[in-house]
Amino acid sequence: MKISNSSWPRWMKCAPMLPGGKSPTLSSLQPCTGWSANFTPFRKLKAIPMTDHHSDPLHPDPVLPSFIKIRQNFDQPMLDPKKIPNTIHDQFAQLGIPARVSPGESIAITAGSRGIRHILSILQAIVHECKEMGANPYIFPAMGSHGGGTSEGQVQVLANYGITETTLGCPIRATMDVKVIGETPLGTPVFLDKIAATADHIIVVNRIKPHTKFVGRIESGLMKMCLIGMGKREGARTYHRAVVHHTWDEIAAAVTDVIVQKVPILAGVAILQNAHEELADLKFLLSYELATEEPKLLERAYTYLGRIPFPEVDLLIVDEMGKEFSGTGMDTNITGRKEGLPQSIAINVHRIYARALSEQSHGNAQGIGLVDFTQRSLVDRIDHSATYLNSQTAYRTDTCKIPMTLANDREVLQVATQMAGLKDNTDGLRVVWIKNTLELDEMYVSEAFLPQISTLHNVDIISRGFKVQFTVEGQASLVKANKGN
Repeated sequence: MKISNSSWPRWMKCAPMLPGGKSPTLSSLQPCTGWSANFTPFRKLKAIPMTDHHSDPLHPDPVLPSFIKIRQNFDQPMLDPKKIPNTIHDQFAQLGIPARVSPGESIAITAGSRGIRHILSILQAIVHECKEMGANPYIFPAMGSHGGGTSEGQVQVLANYGITETTLGCPIRATMDVKVIGETPLGTPVFLDKIAATADHIIVVNRIKPHTKFVGRIESGLMKMCLIGMGKREGARTYHRAVVHHTWDEIAAAVTDVIVQKVPILAGVAILQNAHEELADLKFLLSYELATEEPKLLERAYTYLGRIPFPEVDLLIVDEMGKEFSGTGMDTNITGRKEGLPQSIAINVHRIYARALSEQSHGNAQGIGLVDFTQRSLVDRIDHSATYLNSQTAYRTDTCKIPMTLANDREVLQVATQMAGLKDNTDGLRVVWIKNTLELDEMYVSEAFLPQISTLHNVDIISRGFKVQFTVEGQASLVKANKGN
């Protein structure tokens, strides 16, 4: 008996690979008879459209609520970037650093992989002060396995932020080789960049910020830079593995104790940013102050953290994820995909949609596994080798898994709105749409948040009446539906 193709359930239809890599339509699908002899690896598969939205009246554009553009007013400190050179000069003097450095001595200065605003100006000022003391400064990449786990890749990561030998006026010396300088009482070896290990002094530079996974007295900052950054890939892999048996606080404290005893740390330069990701403060610490003073700076960093101003969100749409925004592509302190968040910043996000991967990530999609939906254009840009290397180093398998992947915005939003937990009314869908997890001063939110907005003293409505519009290719944008507010 001949069975009509149109009578097969969708789950029983298989997709042949069409010439030129074109996606098949439902009408071209054939019955499943087992694996095809021309089976193509997953990474080369094209997304199969759920349907042709321009010809199938049963599958129109997803019904989405109207949006409002809002602005958060963060009343927080800010250090004028023009004051960076003088601030660093004054702190060098206050700590008596010039008296501890002899002319001709070498000073290795860390540079990490995060997109920290004004980091170039900060490093330039530090290099200048070192030269003023008659020392020979140089930069070394301190970023675990980022940049594809190669010295060339890590130099390129720095170049993406404008950090080059030309802009700094000093050498950049990169290696992935490390030296074992000791062992902690926990039995963990302590690693140090092999080139930096030859320096007369080391200056550790990093931003103090809540970590995307660990919660404790020590999260992301100077001590993490000593462990993960200066320890390169070996250090990152070893310490992340050790977290299986010990807490992050225990590991960080034990390793830092060895580093302080064995490594000539001249100073730590702690960068604090406000909710706008602008510079809030620069704080210099001597090596013996790291363990006691960094936890205090972390407490300040938590109060400065930008956030989504609502405790519960049905669907979070993120235009771009990437390594310059967070180690997990999106800051889990913002998205709520982190256990143990303080109640003051806790948020429950039901579904997350990541639309694109940033250019500066160079295909490293670490963190993609923490979202629920993405589109094919993002997945096609993933460098699986770089992503898996980062996941191995971080000792995580959840962050590199590929989420539900559909052809475009239209198809993702059609599914996401159905799976966001709402029962009946689309107008009640609580949607937040942001650029990335660093830029949170302005965002678009659905009108379901209006009652909450009226109670928030630090949130202003900029404009109302935005509708989601789709291109022929199925990509979405927000368009003002009417004039005025």
